[in-house]
Amino acid sequence: MSATRPGIHDLAGNGDAHGFELVHADAALLVLNKPAGLLSVPGKGEDKQDCLSSRVQAHYPDALVVHRLDMATSGLMLMARSMAIQRALGALFERREIHKRYVAVVNGQPTPAPGTDGWSLIDLPIVVDWPHRPLRIIDAVHGKASQTRWRAVAFDAPSGSTRLELEPITGRSHQLRVHLQALGHPILGDRLYAPQDVQERAPRLLLHACRLAFVHPVSGEHMLLENPAPF
Repeated sequence: MSATRPGIHDLAGNGDAHGFELVHADAALLVLNKPAGLLSVPGKGEDKQDCLSSRVQAHYPDALVVHRLDMATSGLMLMARSMAIQRALGALFERREIHKRYVAVVNGQPTPAPGTDGWSLIDLPIVVDWPHRPLRIIDAVHGKASQTRWRAVAFDAPSGSTRLELEPITGRSHQLRVHLQALGHPILGDRLYAPQDVQERAPRLLLHACRLAFVHPVSGEHMLLENPAPF
């Protein structure tokens, strides 16, 4: 099953009138397209209660959070429609049987590893930068194992930027952003990890979760959900 932007609908069938876009819905789960700038779940404080999960639960009261995207990141997010399905999807994530792909636009032109099929691996451990939370840093001693596959899609010479496809093997907070910064090619518009001039080259973080692939926990169907980047 594949869903792309022209086929996206919401409960009312008229765009994002309810404040979210529904890519797929069945009796067991939902797949949403989260916009950049919206929290996945409520934060602390009255000003951080508006979020994707709350908007969805106003229309699907049984919807439960399975995973999250950074506030600045857009793209596909799964929600379960029962605790049993939430546990089943959580187990798929733990076993790395839900395959995620992202699109990003980064500063410069990363050099792929020689002799590969186009995919390169970033294998750098990540830890919370406690004095500067919520930032993360690379730390070979205290960091948790973190791996990201990446490949270049296109280099734009006039802007000096490259469009990448990214596949996180692990799921650390800010993993893609930290790994690309460590590679020397931060994501355009990244207000946390890019230098000021790279931040100012885009009005938002140019990172989008464009693809989810997994086996449906009830039907056994091989699910492939896709949503193109809006940049």
